Amino acid sequence: MTELVVMAHDEAAMELAGRKLGESLPDGGVVYLQGTLGAGKTTLSRGLIRARGHAGAVKSPTYTLVEPYELTDGPVYHFDLYRLRDPEELELMGIRDYFTPEALLLVEWPEKGGGLLPNPDIQLEIAVVPEGRRLTFTALSNRGQAALARFPA
Repeated sequence: MTELVVMAHDEAAMELAGRKLGESLPDGGVVYLQGTLGAGKTTLSRGLIRARGHAGAVKSPTYTLVEPYELTDGPVYHFDLYRLRDPEELELMGIRDYFTPEALLLVEWPEKGGGLLPNPDIQLEIAVVPEGRRLTFTALSNRGQAALARFPA
């Protein structure tokens, strides 16, 4: 299991970390984003989604559960399960339709998915620390290990 720790001292550094992660996952994958409310999961996702070619606004999918981005490098689906009451809601929304080999899935609050989500390639824990944010990327698959090996310093 490969682990990479990165410090992000401000919002720009969070977006940069997201951009680097996006560039490290050229062939899709599944990323679990974990951290407290306000830790910066959506900020990091914004950097990643923009790195994949999206030029518009990136908003939190807190109320819609998923924001799809159909991009030239392949689709990115940004999930925020914070307000999910029951994992069965994911089945009703057709969650499995998003699980395609070329898709990149970003999942905030994955623990609320109740076992209906695919296993992550990378698990990212965002910790709020006095210096800003400590990002701990853990590779949980061969794809995740390859991505962290490509992650620019």
